[in-house]
Amino acid sequence: MATPMTADRFLAVLRDAGLDVHQVGDWRTHNRNSKGPWGPVHGVMIHHTVTRGTANTVALCRDGHATLPGPLCHGVIAKDGSVHLVGYGRTNHAGAGDDDVLRAVIAGKALPADNEANTDGNRHFYGFECVNLGDGQDPWPEAQLDAIAEAAAAICRHHGWTARAVIGHLEWQPGKIDPRGFSMDSLRARVTDLLGRTPGPQPRPPLPVRPVYQPYPGRGFFTAGTSSPVITAMGRRLVAERCGMYTVGPGPRWGEADRRSYAKWQRSLGYRGAAADGIPGPDSWARLKVPKP
Repeated sequence: MATPMTADRFLAVLRDAGLDVHQVGDWRTHNRNSKGPWGPVHGVMIHHTVTRGTANTVALCRDGHATLPGPLCHGVIAKDGSVHLVGYGRTNHAGAGDDDVLRAVIAGKALPADNEANTDGNRHFYGFECVNLGDGQDPWPEAQLDAIAEAAAAICRHHGWTARAVIGHLEWQPGKIDPRGFSMDSLRARVTDLLGRTPGPQPRPPLPVRPVYQPYPGRGFFTAGTSSPVITAMGRRLVAERCGMYTVGPGPRWGEADRRSYAKWQRSLGYRGAAADGIPGPDSWARLKVPKP
């Protein structure tokens, strides 16, 4: 059992989860509270809209229609994952459902089959309408499924509920089929995963650092007496390639051990004769990939 959040807190909870939230008109005070109580709240109910397009769906869910006045939910979740708040308080989304289901939600237990419509759901559930035709063919983009799970998890986190507080309309009222196109068990698994994480957008892994290789310094660089950290880096690469012929080092000064090691590298690449004399050439150097010191 929980007291409903204030509208401002509801907005903050969704935004703190990293959701792209849009406020539609006077959503904070647009409700059906004159027709019955709002709260205590026990869970989050998910629906599909049987509509196309964000703008017309948001308008429909805000205003309702001749036989069902709006608002028809608290928020509309579009295909792109954006959340559009259209009402707050009692809304016409859940209708009458099964009291056994409500007891299971409150207890955090697995849901029984719904076979009665004897309990007011509009009083007890936050509701999200999700843009989809509900024909089993209209796709559910990953951005939309992520947003549904994030919104449900944010509310559960605030109230201290588990993912068992998240139900589909089809699990509440006999004869309903929404949401169609994904299973509620899969959605609850996503919510469970999110409840185990820090809320909000997760940091992206850093981009891999591309290695910087030493450009070929020219054949004349490799003469007796030349001393450079490039020669040390080259020697280490030769050792890594199992071509090192060093008894000590490698070190920064070009010497016979470097020449013999490099000749072994050239032979491993298929060079023979004068082409494997141990003096680096541009092709064998590029293939050795000596890191820039």
